[in-house]
Amino acid sequence: MSRALILVDIQQGFDDPYWGARNNPDAEEKAGQLLAHWRRKIWPVFIIQHVSTNPDSPLWPDKPGVALHPLIAPIDEPVLQKSANSAFIGTDLEARLRNQDITDLVVAGITTPHCVSTTCRMGANLGFNVTLVHDACAAFSEGANTAWRGGGSVGPELIHQSAIDHIAGEFVTVSTVSEVLL
Repeated sequence: MSRALILVDIQQGFDDPYWGARNNPDAEEKAGQLLAHWRRKIWPVFIIQHVSTNPDSPLWPDKPGVALHPLIAPIDEPVLQKSANSAFIGTDLEARLRNQDITDLVVAGITTPHCVSTTCRMGANLGFNVTLVHDACAAFSEGANTAWRGGGSVGPELIHQSAIDHIAGEFVTVSTVSEVLL
């Protein structure tokens, strides 16, 4: 078994109020713990950076929010830029993983119901064993499009949990940072 850490879209722009209320303010710190562990073990790490196609987004290329969060700043790790939800679309992530005979992915990042979930689903569909580290992920309330059912608010923790519920078992094994670091 060979495994890699995939850190999805842990960027400064997610500190912007643009996104709405957020759960798990410790997600970046927890992701940093995973990264430090992977570095000590000299295991493969891939840092994914979202470059938005929406000029209003804090992740737009010319805005400071597109920068990676300092707690996961790369040293020697490759940074793969994407504009789609999945880290596998528009990048060479799959080829890199296959070239290194990686079979297992450990995934953390922002946001749980969007790029993290999509990356996990696609990774599983491509045949990788995927572990989602839920306490190193975060979600926002503004990401919930409730217009289809007449509106109403949905809190970020419920959005986070629901996103994980939909992929747990079939696509991912759900874990915590402390469990992964054992």
